[in-house]
Amino acid sequence: MRFVAHRQAAPAIRLVHQPPVLARLSTLDRFLPVWIFAAMALGLALGRVWPGLGAALDAVQLAGVSVPIGIGLLWMMYPVLAKVKYETIGKYAADTKLLGTSLLLNWVIGPLVMFALAWIFLADLPEYRNGLILIGLARCIAMVLIWNTLACGSNEIAAVLVALNSVFQILTYSALGYLFLVTVPGWMGAETAVLDISMLDIAKSVAIFLGVPLFAGWFTRRTLVARRGNDWYERVFLPRIGPTALLGLLYTIVLMFAMQGNRIIEAPWDVARVALPMTVYFFVMFGLAFAVSKRLGFDYATTASLSFTAAGNNFELAIAVAIGTFGIASGEALAAVIGPLIEVPVLVALVYVSLWAQRRYFPARA
Repeated sequence: MRFVAHRQAAPAIRLVHQPPVLARLSTLDRFLPVWIFAAMALGLALGRVWPGLGAALDAVQLAGVSVPIGIGLLWMMYPVLAKVKYETIGKYAADTKLLGTSLLLNWVIGPLVMFALAWIFLADLPEYRNGLILIGLARCIAMVLIWNTLACGSNEIAAVLVALNSVFQILTYSALGYLFLVTVPGWMGAETAVLDISMLDIAKSVAIFLGVPLFAGWFTRRTLVARRGNDWYERVFLPRIGPTALLGLLYTIVLMFAMQGNRIIEAPWDVARVALPMTVYFFVMFGLAFAVSKRLGFDYATTASLSFTAAGNNFELAIAVAIGTFGIASGEALAAVIGPLIEVPVLVALVYVSLWAQRRYFPARA
């Protein structure tokens, strides 16, 4: 029998008495761009005061990444992946229309759109272009649940799609990374020798900086839910550990900007050039996913979930892979760091767009 739970009417009426979108964000999430700018400024200051910081960080390495930076990369991923409800995938496994739409949007259309935008806007800046492509391949995980909730999408379906993306990133990220960074540019006649990377390089970074925290997150959820119950895990454990992911991200950003602050000061226009195609990407992917989902007959809650999971990206993974593959002082790593700065204001704007589209295209049913 076909599974149709996701086609129930969306609870559109509940939007009327809710506070503004920004008011429903936590203080940490609402001011994320502020924290990131502060981390950048602190990193630039440290780089000025301590010019030898880069050499000190690289003194002890693991898999080509300095241990202090590796700790930050792992920690910013672990709390996020501990939130993922991996057990929900099986519930929707028979709904091929829902899962197929999500997989097509996330693993075919999304990477192609970002690849096209990277080459259109950054054809003369290969390092930033590669960083943008890495972002396009890193599909959304837990952060997208916030935007989906604010837009009154289906939390259950969003959790399923996030879990599905987490698993697919382990299976496909390294192969897709090599395809879009080396193979396809070679077909286009572009120069790829400057990359000097192999699929093994990307796979190693993914295995360490996604595989390890993914296993840790899955094992944590499975163990603690079994011992203390799901209610304790969701209401006590996650609220305590979740915010620390931001500390890991900010810690990593401080170190990155301490090492390449001069490069940023000398070329601020490059940062703007990376931000522009990223902004275009968010709007294009959200609009395309929303139109496709509505065309396929999904209700609003499902449409919103599909749209936000298609538009969102896992910047933590992109940062980790960029650093692990190209180095912390690379343009690829800098491009990946710009991502969270752009994501928050643009995704908040898309929440408003989604709520408007609900009123316009999914009127409340009697």
